[in-house]
Amino acid sequence: MIQTLKNAWKIPDLRRRILYTFMMLAIFRLGSVIPVPGINIEYVKNIVDNAGLLSFFNLVSGGAFGNMTIFALSITPYITASIIMQLLTIAIPSLEEMAKEGEEGSKKIAQYQRYATIVLALIQATGISIGLFKGALINQDTFSIIVVILTLTAGTAFLMWLGEEITEKGIGNGISLLIFAGIVSGLPNSIYSTFALAKQGELNPLAIVVFIAIALLMVVGVIAIQEGTRKIPVQYAKRVVGRKMYGGQSSHIPLKVNQSGVIPVIFAMSLLQFPHTIAYFIGQDNGFSRFLATWLSPNAMPGVFIYNLLSAVLIIFFTYFYTAVTFNPVEVSTNMKKNGGFIPGIRPGKPTADYLNKVLTRITLAGAVFLAVITIVPTIILGATKIPIAFGGTTIIIVVGVALETMKQIEAQLLMRHYQGFLK
Repeated sequence: MIQTLKNAWKIPDLRRRILYTFMMLAIFRLGSVIPVPGINIEYVKNIVDNAGLLSFFNLVSGGAFGNMTIFALSITPYITASIIMQLLTIAIPSLEEMAKEGEEGSKKIAQYQRYATIVLALIQATGISIGLFKGALINQDTFSIIVVILTLTAGTAFLMWLGEEITEKGIGNGISLLIFAGIVSGLPNSIYSTFALAKQGELNPLAIVVFIAIALLMVVGVIAIQEGTRKIPVQYAKRVVGRKMYGGQSSHIPLKVNQSGVIPVIFAMSLLQFPHTIAYFIGQDNGFSRFLATWLSPNAMPGVFIYNLLSAVLIIFFTYFYTAVTFNPVEVSTNMKKNGGFIPGIRPGKPTADYLNKVLTRITLAGAVFLAVITIVPTIILGATKIPIAFGGTTIIIVVGVALETMKQIEAQLLMRHYQGFLK
């Protein structure tokens, strides 16, 4: 990997792209420390630190949400809009036809996605300003509220533009890299805090060693699952047109073990953390809050077992659900049949769809169980070691996935220039 980066740096075009990407990420980090005018930051930090779901948003934004900066909403409205458009493309026939139009259709859908991002950012900014963080407003007049709403919405719009610019003129997927930069930006401070606690005798050095070893094993596991693919062989029939013969080539359908990515983990975590967020606003001195603190908290007994069990069940459910939404065996089978393709030993049509569905169901189980394990293990490790590092299954999958995808793009650029890389 290091050799690949060295080779990329030697090529002027790739060097410009890498430098451009770093410059855009530096702008992102600069904006993440510029506060929104008229906000009491300490009030915001107090809420974020005590609400689990908000802590995740703060992690993804690189601390911008907790410090209420101009990039506080981060790129999450864009991600939400992307998921919504993906689901609507399957549900609405006109959007489905648009998606099949090729590049022009993709441009129209991307434009709709941008509009949806602005609308969602406006809604979230309004909810934050007049609801969640209303007490943080120094002046609660209409003008101050409008300034906060417009500032937060403009910040998200700028990040959307920034991400698209990185994708077009830099290296890697811009939106993913912004999330990656937000997550890893807090790592140096966490490492410093960990070793400071160890130096003071509050952390056992052995616990740090065990934590590092398990973290490395989890990263290796994430790489193996993320890259794991079941290749279904496809053979195309030969056709004679005039005096020429067409077709006859072999191909394959790549079915990823983790077809749904990190989406099931986000959905499951959002559902489990939502009651805790509600409990924070209605107060801690009531039966509902005490019930959650005892029976549905990852930091209490026996709540830690119930929380992890529910988390595993929800992750497995959402993995199957999202995989079923994004991959349609019947549609794939129909397209293969239209193009004269077939799976050796399997009849075209319904038998092919049933076979694809059976294979997908089996490998999805492995991916779902992996996601559940990779989410539960960090919770147990952090609870046992008390290490102050934001180490969760979601963050590991995002960071490793983005790093792999970026390196693949660099490798592809090098292969175009006849360089031999490390990815095979």
